[in-house]
Amino acid sequence: MLFIMKNVATQIVVAVDDDFRVRESLGCLLESAGYEPMVFSSAEELLQSGTLTAATCVITDVRMPGMDGIELQRRIKLEHPTLPVVFITAHDISDEIRLRALEEGAVYFLYKPFNAVDLLELIKAAPAKTRET
Repeated sequence: MLFIMKNVATQIVVAVDDDFRVRESLGCLLESAGYEPMVFSSAEELLQSGTLTAATCVITDVRMPGMDGIELQRRIKLEHPTLPVVFITAHDISDEIRLRALEEGAVYFLYKPFNAVDLLELIKAAPAKTRET
């Protein structure tokens, strides 16, 4: 099933994951839904890119070599406090880590493998959810 959204062509959605296959899949999914995907292999690569000023949402893995997704979220919130962050992970996350991330503004957690339609719906709803917090 192809999930196409209208009026999102100018929306840049950033995806950060150390797994090439996940990055490639996210990029294809986002593009097929009409978003402009920008994918990065690490948090450091994203932060050095200058992309965050144009992004409408960030999808990041929780566990990555170097800077993890939780620290990435903390750094994003310092300069872009309204930018929504959606976490994806293949690992069980402790309640403490999950709660801390949600308190710091994470909008959602999804566990891999996740449903593509669910992710697209979360991305669509993420800006409104960020404004609520």
